[in-house]
Amino acid sequence: MSDEPAVSLPFSWTIRVYWEDTDAGGVVYHASYLRFLERARSEWLRGLGIDQVALKQATGLAFMVRDMQIDFLKPALLDDELSVTVEVKEQRAASILFAQAVTRADGSCLIRAKVRVACVDLGRMRPALIPSDLFAADSLS
Repeated sequence: MSDEPAVSLPFSWTIRVYWEDTDAGGVVYHASYLRFLERARSEWLRGLGIDQVALKQATGLAFMVRDMQIDFLKPALLDDELSVTVEVKEQRAASILFAQAVTRADGSCLIRAKVRVACVDLGRMRPALIPSDLFAADSLS
């Protein structure tokens, strides 16, 4: 891996709100935010050059959500353009704690979340050490 981070933190990913993301009133359904957060973390990994399918095939490892805390501050609406940010707050031997936020294009913060993902050995369904060479030394800070 290079000495330079492949993506800067906080990482930001843009998404548009579609009908499928909303409830009958045109407001984003609360569970849709989980997809937005997951997709942003996946795009962050992709930006670092980490292919999750290749990681799974080569090592039998994957990242799974272990804990999540979400503050719903304001609703997102149909057709809003949203920015989903990803910032690493802590890395442990087998987990990473992320701070994430969803903001509207006007800068208003809609949700804040803390998400801990665990590295899991899929064969045993047990926590596993994050491979030391998976991330560049300074890419998580």
